[in-house]
Amino acid sequence: MNDHRIRNIVVVGGGSAGWMAAATLATYVGEGATIRLVESEEIGIVGVGEASVPHMQTFNRSVLGIDECEFVVRTQATFKLGIQFNDWGRIGESYIHGFGKIGRGLGPLPFHQFWLKLFLGGRAEPIGAYSLQTVAAPMGRFMASAGDAPPGSPLSDIAYAYHFDAAAYAGYLRGLAERRGVQRVEGKIVSVSRRAGDGFVDAVVMEGGERIEGELFIDCSGFRGLLIEQALQTGYEDWTHWLPCDRAMAVACEITGPPLPYTRATARPAGWQWRIPLQHRVGNGYVYASGQISDDEAAATLLANLDGPALGDPRPLRFTTGRRKRFWDRNVVALGLAAGFMEPLESTSIYLIQSGLQRLLGLFPDRDFDPMLVERYNRETIFEYEKTRDFLILHYKATERDDTPFWDTCRTMEVPASLQENIDLFRASGRFFRDAEEFFALPSWIQVMLGQGIVPRSYHPVVDRMPEAELVQFVERVRQSMAEAAAAMPMHQVFIDRYCKAPAP
Repeated sequence: MNDHRIRNIVVVGGGSAGWMAAATLATYVGEGATIRLVESEEIGIVGVGEASVPHMQTFNRSVLGIDECEFVVRTQATFKLGIQFNDWGRIGESYIHGFGKIGRGLGPLPFHQFWLKLFLGGRAEPIGAYSLQTVAAPMGRFMASAGDAPPGSPLSDIAYAYHFDAAAYAGYLRGLAERRGVQRVEGKIVSVSRRAGDGFVDAVVMEGGERIEGELFIDCSGFRGLLIEQALQTGYEDWTHWLPCDRAMAVACEITGPPLPYTRATARPAGWQWRIPLQHRVGNGYVYASGQISDDEAAATLLANLDGPALGDPRPLRFTTGRRKRFWDRNVVALGLAAGFMEPLESTSIYLIQSGLQRLLGLFPDRDFDPMLVERYNRETIFEYEKTRDFLILHYKATERDDTPFWDTCRTMEVPASLQENIDLFRASGRFFRDAEEFFALPSWIQVMLGQGIVPRSYHPVVDRMPEAELVQFVERVRQSMAEAAAAMPMHQVFIDRYCKAPAP
């Protein structure tokens, strides 16, 4: 039997995406294979994505074998229980999209259906009072899951993510990847060589003339898509009509107090502003629509709304929201910004890289590149991108704001039929059904819809089978357990100081 295993892998581009790919491939397919990463120190990385989702815990630990405390220290990280959205539904309103569960369901029904009957009657608090993360986050409290917590305690299963320095994470992954055998090649790529007949990429050509040959190429070259687009001309599907922001200004500022265990996203006249606290600084950015505000105005707005003194001038970024029409084309797989871009509203960029890598491992080819593997990879990745896209569009569509042209356009725009169906179903009776393995589950959807004013007209009829007094007692007991659990958690800074304090850079 002939050995058709891939023996030569080339990763084009560094940054978090490139070094994540290199480290992952070295860990699982590196034995007997050469893995090289080509990058140039003269080409900068975007490096503004400094927030994540809970999946990053699993990826770091289970896929790469990274120790959490070491990761937190090396990347100046803090912990994240969710995202606070200010002024999105209406000016002056605020809610938190917290990670993890909401209450606890009974039988076939999720908790929010029981809560909804009381809430519609004015006898229950907003939904955030029934989730540990949304109670603890504004209190500034955090802890990891407690192994000695009583069964059923909210403290026994705490979902959380990280805020981290993306450049430091890339450097950390580089060290890990090189220890596992990855070879780094410094320099600029000036051309791409393709095989006659089938158009497969067979080498990238360096500025000095050196050919870096490979059998499988991972394109992590950023927005330009050096292989997937410039060489293979795969095509791009533009989603700007649904996700209208096309630029960002990013700047760090000094820390002015203990880090909050959540990301903050504040709506602005032509977009929104993020705030991401790290141990050594705070990351900030204004994501905006360039047709509604000038770059200078965006920079001024950002600088006027920092918690502390800026640590430099705002850095401009330009992007087009959307995705490649094919993520895997011939022998090239695109990851990160080379694959597509959905703004950092729900911190999905790192997740989509990690998910793509895990999907690639599951469908890893040999040198024959079975078309069925390629087709399955593309179909599943398109599904994931489109479902994530719908969830992000929800934030813009579900607004009552008409105070600026930007928000009025968002409020009145037509959205994908798949999203409109979710909104209509929830508005009617509070129901949401997760589609296959889409990333954002019921707790995420209902928190954003409720938080931005989509209140169901009714609730599931099965709830009426529970006696009224028992229903009130059940819902109140959940609220009390969340309040008590949050009060028992240490302050976020205390937890960091105790377990994973990073030295000052």
